[in-house]
Amino acid sequence: MRLFDAHCHLQDRRIAAVAPQLIRVALDSGVQRFVVNGVSEEDWHIVKQMGDDYPSIVPCFGLHPWFIVERSPNWFNSLKEFLVDTPAAAVGEIGLHKGAHGKLTDFSDQVDVFKQQLELAKVLEKPVSVHCVGAFAELLDIMSCTGPFEAGVILHSYIGSAELVPCLAKLGSYFSFSGHLTSMKPEKAKKVVQSVPKDRILIETDAPDGLLRLKTDHLFSIPDVPITELEEQSGGSVPQPASLSREGLNHPANIHSVLNYVATLLEMPEELLAELSFQNASRLFSYPGSKVGCDG
Repeated sequence: MRLFDAHCHLQDRRIAAVAPQLIRVALDSGVQRFVVNGVSEEDWHIVKQMGDDYPSIVPCFGLHPWFIVERSPNWFNSLKEFLVDTPAAAVGEIGLHKGAHGKLTDFSDQVDVFKQQLELAKVLEKPVSVHCVGAFAELLDIMSCTGPFEAGVILHSYIGSAELVPCLAKLGSYFSFSGHLTSMKPEKAKKVVQSVPKDRILIETDAPDGLLRLKTDHLFSIPDVPITELEEQSGGSVPQPASLSREGLNHPANIHSVLNYVATLLEMPEELLAELSFQNASRLFSYPGSKVGCDG
Protein backbone atom coordinates (compact mmCIF):
# COMPACT_ATOMS: atom_id res chain seq x y z
CA MET A 1 0.00 0.00 0.00
CA ARG A 2 1.11 3.56 -0.66
CA LEU A 3 -0.04 6.24 1.76
CA PHE A 4 -0.19 10.05 1.69
CA ASP A 5 -0.22 11.93 5.01
CA ALA A 6 -2.32 14.93 4.03
CA HIS A 7 -1.51 16.99 7.14
CA CYS A 8 1.20 16.89 9.78
CA HIS A 9 3.71 19.09 11.62
CA LEU A 10 7.12 17.44 11.47
CA GLN A 11 8.70 20.81 12.24
CA ASP A 12 7.01 20.89 15.67
CA ARG A 13 9.61 21.54 18.37
CA ARG A 14 8.38 18.50 20.34
CA ILE A 15 9.58 16.14 17.60
CA ALA A 16 11.85 18.19 15.33
CA ALA A 17 15.03 16.65 16.76
CA VAL A 18 13.88 13.16 15.75
CA ALA A 19 12.09 14.13 12.53
CA PRO A 20 14.65 12.40 10.26
CA GLN A 21 14.10 9.14 12.15
CA LEU A 22 10.31 9.52 12.06
CA ILE A 23 10.37 10.19 8.33
CA ARG A 24 12.58 7.19 7.68
CA VAL A 25 10.32 4.84 9.67
CA ALA A 26 7.18 6.20 8.02
CA LEU A 27 8.69 5.89 4.54
CA ASP A 28 9.66 2.30 5.27
CA SER A 29 6.07 1.61 6.32
CA GLY A 30 4.67 2.83 2.99
CA VAL A 31 4.05 6.55 3.57
CA GLN A 32 5.26 8.25 0.38
CA ARG A 33 4.26 11.86 1.04
CA PHE A 34 3.95 14.17 4.05
CA VAL A 35 2.18 17.53 3.84
CA VAL A 36 4.00 19.57 6.50
CA ASN A 37 2.07 22.63 7.65
CA GLY A 38 3.64 25.71 9.16
CA VAL A 39 1.67 27.54 11.84
CA SER A 40 3.50 30.82 12.46
CA GLU A 41 6.20 33.11 11.14
CA GLU A 42 8.61 31.39 13.54
CA ASP A 43 8.48 28.04 11.76
CA TRP A 44 8.02 28.88 8.08
CA HIS A 45 11.77 28.80 7.43
CA ILE A 46 12.02 25.38 9.11
CA VAL A 47 9.21 24.00 6.96
CA LYS A 48 10.85 25.44 3.86
CA GLN A 49 14.16 23.77 4.75
CA MET A 50 12.45 20.44 5.36
CA GLY A 51 10.78 20.72 1.96
CA ASP A 52 14.19 21.38 0.38
CA ASP A 53 15.80 18.46 2.22
CA TYR A 54 13.14 15.79 1.67
CA PRO A 55 11.56 14.97 -1.72
CA SER A 56 8.69 13.35 0.18
CA ILE A 57 7.67 16.56 1.99
CA VAL A 58 5.14 19.02 0.58
CA PRO A 59 5.73 22.30 2.48
CA CYS A 60 2.87 24.61 3.47
CA PHE A 61 2.94 28.08 4.98
CA GLY A 62 0.16 29.65 6.98
CA LEU A 63 -0.76 31.49 10.16
CA HIS A 64 -2.73 29.28 12.54
CA PRO A 65 -5.44 31.01 14.64
CA TRP A 66 -3.60 30.15 17.87
CA PHE A 67 -0.64 32.28 16.80
CA ILE A 68 -2.20 35.39 15.29
CA VAL A 69 -1.53 37.50 18.38
CA GLU A 70 2.20 36.99 17.83
CA ARG A 71 2.19 38.04 14.18
CA SER A 72 4.40 40.84 12.98
CA PRO A 73 3.13 43.91 11.10
CA ASN A 74 4.68 42.43 7.94
CA TRP A 75 3.28 38.91 8.36
CA PHE A 76 1.11 38.89 5.23
CA ASN A 77 3.87 40.12 2.91
CA SER A 78 6.23 37.59 4.45
CA LEU A 79 3.71 34.81 3.85
CA LYS A 80 3.31 35.82 0.22
CA GLU A 81 7.09 35.85 -0.23
CA PHE A 82 7.45 32.35 1.18
CA LEU A 83 4.71 31.04 -1.11
CA VAL A 84 6.00 32.80 -4.24
CA ASP A 85 9.61 31.79 -3.54
CA THR A 86 8.57 28.16 -2.92
CA PRO A 87 6.56 26.93 -5.93
CA ALA A 88 6.22 23.49 -4.34
CA ALA A 89 4.33 24.95 -1.37
CA ALA A 90 0.62 25.05 -0.59
CA VAL A 91 -1.15 27.23 2.00
CA GLY A 92 -1.73 26.18 5.59
CA GLU A 93 -2.40 25.80 8.33
CA ILE A 94 -5.00 28.55 8.67
CA GLY A 95 -8.39 28.55 10.32
CA LEU A 96 -10.96 29.47 12.93
CA HIS A 97 -11.05 28.26 16.52
CA LYS A 98 -13.78 28.83 19.11
CA GLY A 99 -12.51 26.21 21.56
CA ALA A 100 -10.74 26.92 24.84
CA HIS A 101 -7.46 27.84 23.16
CA GLY A 102 -9.23 30.06 20.65
CA LYS A 103 -10.66 32.20 23.45
CA LEU A 104 -7.19 33.61 23.95
CA THR A 105 -7.58 35.55 20.70
CA ASP A 106 -10.27 37.91 19.46
CA PHE A 107 -12.52 35.98 17.07
CA SER A 108 -13.03 38.94 14.74
CA ASP A 109 -9.24 39.13 14.44
CA GLN A 110 -9.17 35.42 13.61
CA VAL A 111 -11.75 35.98 10.89
CA ASP A 112 -9.79 38.84 9.35
CA VAL A 113 -6.53 36.87 9.26
CA PHE A 114 -8.32 33.79 7.95
CA LYS A 115 -10.04 35.67 5.12
CA GLN A 116 -6.79 37.23 3.95
CA GLN A 117 -5.08 33.85 3.73
CA LEU A 118 -8.05 32.12 2.13
CA GLU A 119 -8.22 34.80 -0.56
CA LEU A 120 -4.45 34.52 -1.10
CA ALA A 121 -4.74 30.77 -1.65
CA LYS A 122 -7.45 31.39 -4.24
CA VAL A 123 -5.38 34.03 -6.05
CA LEU A 124 -2.32 31.77 -6.11
CA GLU A 125 -4.46 28.79 -7.13
CA LYS A 126 -3.05 26.67 -4.33
CA PRO A 127 -4.84 24.22 -2.03
CA VAL A 128 -5.25 25.43 1.54
CA SER A 129 -5.37 23.42 4.76
CA VAL A 130 -8.01 24.68 7.19
CA HIS A 131 -8.38 24.14 10.94
CA CYS A 132 -11.92 24.60 12.24
CA VAL A 133 -13.11 24.06 15.80
CA GLY A 134 -16.56 25.21 16.87
CA ALA A 135 -16.89 27.64 13.98
CA PHE A 136 -18.33 25.69 11.06
CA ALA A 137 -21.23 28.13 10.54
CA GLU A 138 -18.77 31.00 10.16
CA LEU A 139 -16.50 28.89 7.98
CA LEU A 140 -19.31 28.00 5.61
CA ASP A 141 -20.41 31.63 5.40
CA ILE A 142 -16.89 32.87 4.60
CA MET A 143 -16.25 30.12 2.06
CA SER A 144 -19.59 30.79 0.40
CA CYS A 145 -18.70 34.46 -0.02
CA THR A 146 -15.15 33.80 -1.23
CA GLY A 147 -15.46 30.50 -3.08
CA PRO A 148 -15.72 28.19 -4.82
CA PHE A 149 -12.13 27.03 -4.53
CA GLU A 150 -11.05 25.14 -7.61
CA ALA A 151 -7.60 24.42 -6.15
CA GLY A 152 -9.22 22.79 -3.12
CA VAL A 153 -9.71 23.35 0.59
CA ILE A 154 -8.52 20.63 2.98
CA LEU A 155 -10.71 20.52 6.08
CA HIS A 156 -8.06 18.88 8.18
CA SER A 157 -8.99 16.49 11.00
CA TYR A 158 -12.63 16.99 10.06
CA ILE A 159 -15.06 16.45 12.94
CA GLY A 160 -17.90 18.60 11.64
CA SER A 161 -21.37 17.27 10.96
CA ALA A 162 -22.42 15.03 8.10
CA GLU A 163 -25.09 17.57 7.20
CA LEU A 164 -22.48 20.22 6.32
CA VAL A 165 -20.56 17.96 3.94
CA PRO A 166 -22.59 18.57 0.72
CA CYS A 167 -22.35 22.37 0.97
CA LEU A 168 -18.67 22.32 1.85
CA ALA A 169 -17.88 19.82 -0.90
CA LYS A 170 -19.67 21.98 -3.46
CA LEU A 171 -17.33 24.83 -2.55
CA GLY A 172 -14.26 22.67 -3.22
CA SER A 173 -13.62 21.02 0.14
CA TYR A 174 -11.78 17.79 0.79
CA PHE A 175 -12.31 16.05 4.13
CA SER A 176 -9.20 14.78 5.88
CA PHE A 177 -9.58 12.31 8.74
CA SER A 178 -7.10 11.73 11.56
CA GLY A 179 -7.01 10.17 15.01
CA HIS A 180 -9.13 13.10 16.21
CA LEU A 181 -12.06 11.25 14.63
CA THR A 182 -11.94 8.82 17.55
CA SER A 183 -13.10 11.66 19.83
CA MET A 184 -16.55 11.25 18.26
CA LYS A 185 -18.96 8.45 19.10
CA PRO A 186 -18.44 5.66 16.55
CA GLU A 187 -22.01 5.96 15.25
CA LYS A 188 -21.58 9.66 14.53
CA ALA A 189 -18.11 9.17 13.07
CA LYS A 190 -19.47 6.52 10.73
CA LYS A 191 -22.24 8.84 9.56
CA VAL A 192 -19.72 11.60 8.88
CA VAL A 193 -17.20 9.56 6.89
CA GLN A 194 -19.93 7.84 4.88
CA SER A 195 -21.38 11.24 3.91
CA VAL A 196 -18.16 12.31 2.16
CA PRO A 197 -17.89 11.77 -1.62
CA LYS A 198 -15.25 9.11 -2.27
CA ASP A 199 -13.19 11.48 -4.41
CA ARG A 200 -12.90 13.95 -1.50
CA ILE A 201 -11.60 11.62 1.24
CA LEU A 202 -8.09 12.16 2.64
CA ILE A 203 -6.29 10.68 5.64
CA GLU A 204 -3.69 12.31 7.84
CA THR A 205 -1.93 12.01 11.19
CA ASP A 206 -1.71 15.64 12.38
CA ALA A 207 1.50 14.39 14.05
CA PRO A 208 2.68 15.06 16.68
CA ASP A 209 -0.96 15.56 17.70
CA GLY A 210 -3.97 13.49 16.68
CA LEU A 211 -3.06 10.23 18.43
CA LEU A 212 -5.96 7.78 18.17
CA ARG A 213 -7.99 7.27 21.33
CA LEU A 214 -8.31 3.55 20.77
CA LYS A 215 -6.73 0.62 22.53
CA THR A 216 -4.27 -0.88 20.10
CA ASP A 217 -0.88 -2.54 20.29
CA HIS A 218 0.14 -1.35 16.84
CA LEU A 219 0.91 2.34 17.43
CA PHE A 220 4.37 3.68 16.66
CA SER A 221 5.90 5.71 19.49
CA ILE A 222 8.13 8.77 19.42
CA PRO A 223 11.72 7.96 20.50
CA ASP A 224 13.27 9.85 23.40
CA VAL A 225 15.65 12.69 22.63
CA PRO A 226 18.83 13.18 24.70
CA ILE A 227 18.80 16.44 26.65
CA THR A 228 22.07 17.51 24.97
CA GLU A 229 20.40 17.22 21.57
CA LEU A 230 17.46 19.32 22.74
CA GLU A 231 19.90 21.92 24.08
CA GLU A 232 21.53 22.21 20.65
CA GLN A 233 18.14 22.44 18.94
CA SER A 234 16.91 25.16 21.29
CA GLY A 235 20.12 27.17 21.23
CA GLY A 236 21.02 26.24 24.80
CA SER A 237 17.60 26.84 26.33
CA VAL A 238 16.75 23.54 28.00
CA PRO A 239 13.00 22.76 28.26
CA GLN A 240 11.46 21.87 31.59
CA PRO A 241 11.60 18.12 32.36
CA ALA A 242 7.86 17.70 31.76
CA SER A 243 8.30 18.85 28.16
CA LEU A 244 10.75 16.01 27.52
CA SER A 245 8.02 13.39 27.78
CA ARG A 246 7.02 11.75 24.49
CA GLU A 247 3.87 10.20 25.96
CA GLY A 248 0.77 11.07 23.96
CA LEU A 249 2.67 12.29 20.90
CA ASN A 250 1.79 10.93 17.49
CA HIS A 251 4.13 9.30 14.96
CA PRO A 252 3.51 9.86 11.21
CA ALA A 253 3.64 6.08 10.67
CA ASN A 254 0.44 5.85 12.72
CA ILE A 255 -1.44 6.79 9.58
CA HIS A 256 -1.85 3.01 9.23
CA SER A 257 -4.07 3.03 12.32
CA VAL A 258 -6.08 5.95 10.94
CA LEU A 259 -6.48 4.04 7.69
CA ASN A 260 -7.72 0.98 9.57
CA TYR A 261 -10.27 2.97 11.59
CA VAL A 262 -11.66 4.97 8.66
CA ALA A 263 -11.80 1.86 6.44
CA THR A 264 -13.78 0.09 9.15
CA LEU A 265 -16.28 2.96 9.34
CA LEU A 266 -16.61 2.97 5.55
CA GLU A 267 -16.88 -0.83 5.44
CA MET A 268 -14.16 -0.71 2.80
CA PRO A 269 -10.96 -2.77 2.43
CA GLU A 270 -7.91 -0.93 3.75
CA GLU A 271 -6.06 -1.40 0.47
CA LEU A 272 -8.88 0.27 -1.46
CA LEU A 273 -9.07 3.24 0.92
CA ALA A 274 -5.28 3.62 0.90
CA GLU A 275 -5.19 3.86 -2.89
CA LEU A 276 -8.31 6.03 -3.07
CA SER A 277 -7.03 8.57 -0.55
CA PHE A 278 -3.56 8.50 -2.13
CA GLN A 279 -4.98 9.33 -5.56
CA ASN A 280 -7.21 12.07 -4.09
CA ALA A 281 -4.26 13.70 -2.33
CA SER A 282 -2.01 13.34 -5.37
CA ARG A 283 -4.59 15.04 -7.56
CA LEU A 284 -5.10 17.83 -5.01
CA PHE A 285 -1.39 18.54 -4.58
CA SER A 286 -0.40 18.31 -8.27
CA TYR A 287 -0.60 22.07 -8.91
CA PRO A 288 2.07 23.80 -11.08
CA GLY A 289 5.42 23.77 -9.30
CA SER A 290 4.49 20.93 -6.97
CA LYS A 291 6.68 17.88 -6.41
CA VAL A 292 3.58 15.72 -6.70
CA GLY A 293 2.25 14.34 -9.97
CA CYS A 294 -1.39 13.34 -10.48
CA ASP A 295 -0.43 9.71 -9.82
CA GLY A 296 1.72 10.53 -6.80
